[in-house]
Amino acid sequence: MQRKLILSTPLLEITISRICQELIENHQDFANTVILGLQPRGIYFAERIKHELSTILNKELPIGYLDATFYRDDFRRREPLKPNANKVPFIIESKKVILIDDVLATGRMVRAALDAMTAFGRPEKVELCVLIDRIYNRDLPVKADYFGKKVNTLDTEKVLVEWKEQGFLIKWNNSVLVIF
Repeated sequence: MQRKLILSTPLLEITISRICQELIENHQDFANTVILGLQPRGIYFAERIKHELSTILNKELPIGYLDATFYRDDFRRREPLKPNANKVPFIIESKKVILIDDVLATGRMVRAALDAMTAFGRPEKVELCVLIDRIYNRDLPVKADYFGKKVNTLDTEKVLVEWKEQGFLIKWNNSVLVIF
């Protein structure tokens, strides 16, 4: 299938900045808010969001990495999945949690993440932030509170986010996101 660029590096930086401004509007100084990046690829987007917020607010923000592999509803139906490490150096009890992932498609991974979060406490509120929202692919009633771009895709199409932090050689003139 032919690849199509839907978000380039300069536009990604603008998108991250816009999302951070929305987050600041809703969370002000982030006094009771934590960031959780969803493993494996959501952590790269979470790190970029955290970096931008820390720069704007001039303070370090708590960030963690959450793996929901064992909470997936297809865990035993697929080839053996390799879990990633959880790194949640704080309790989320009574905190506002911003759950961050790269792509929202069916909603099943978000459901699994909500289940996985309970091991770290009961949050006051959970908000979902995604880079790409595949709006017509939902199996579950999940909606992103913050998103970079909404795209219409067929079930047979895939959205691939290539983060340079993952060690990918960024093609497409420094693109970070392609659809094929």
